[in-house]
Amino acid sequence: MSDQHPGPQPAGGVPHAGAVPAHVAIIMDGNNRWAKQRKLSEVAAGHKAGVETIRSILEACETHGVAILTLFAFSSENWLRPRSEVEALMALFSGYLTRETPELHRRNIRMRFIGRRDRFSRKIQQKMAQSESITRDNSGGVLVIAADYGGKWDIAEAARSIAREVAAGELGLDDVDEQLVDARVCLADLPWPDLLIRTGGDHRISNFLLWQCAYAEFYFTEKYWPDFTEADFLAALRDFSRRERRFGKTSEQVLEG
Repeated sequence: MSDQHPGPQPAGGVPHAGAVPAHVAIIMDGNNRWAKQRKLSEVAAGHKAGVETIRSILEACETHGVAILTLFAFSSENWLRPRSEVEALMALFSGYLTRETPELHRRNIRMRFIGRRDRFSRKIQQKMAQSESITRDNSGGVLVIAADYGGKWDIAEAARSIAREVAAGELGLDDVDEQLVDARVCLADLPWPDLLIRTGGDHRISNFLLWQCAYAEFYFTEKYWPDFTEADFLAALRDFSRRERRFGKTSEQVLEG
């Protein structure tokens, strides 16, 4: 597996029929509704159950050849949720990093985080840095966790970075193009997602990887995230394998290669 992004066209070009996506991104939705459906009173009950699903789907990725898994764990808008829920989510996130990092390292999986870090506690920031450091040289796959992430923020950060260089005379206006923005957004060193899955029944991407998913295939399921199984994941992969990915070309051009 190559971690290098090939440029503005989605990674790997047009996959052949039946291909497995190299990079799957998932919006893990429905945790709270799952808990309410079961009349569970604990604030983070659904999110705790969702952690077990993460383990299962990560194993499925290893088994079925998906090299990169990106999970939308905490959006920039999630800070607006009730304080008790945010605190419970932070405790769960901290515990996840403590427990899972050694296991992911043992399995040769590299951990990455995208999003702002300054709004997390110092303790969580340190744990995130440690997880990345411990697993940095692993080559068996990549787990990306989007935490305090928003797609608009991502693009704005890339624009701000470019604007600074233009203002300093290091770049000219004619140097600013899609390829340059491509190189400044999160995940620039990885292939863009081929497949975006959203659980929980909503048919939107909620400010997630707006630039990176320009040509991703979307798959929506009614299943709540804690109920999402390996069989559901395989159904998404099978659906993906039947898609014709044209990237603006005609079907005839795709067939001609």
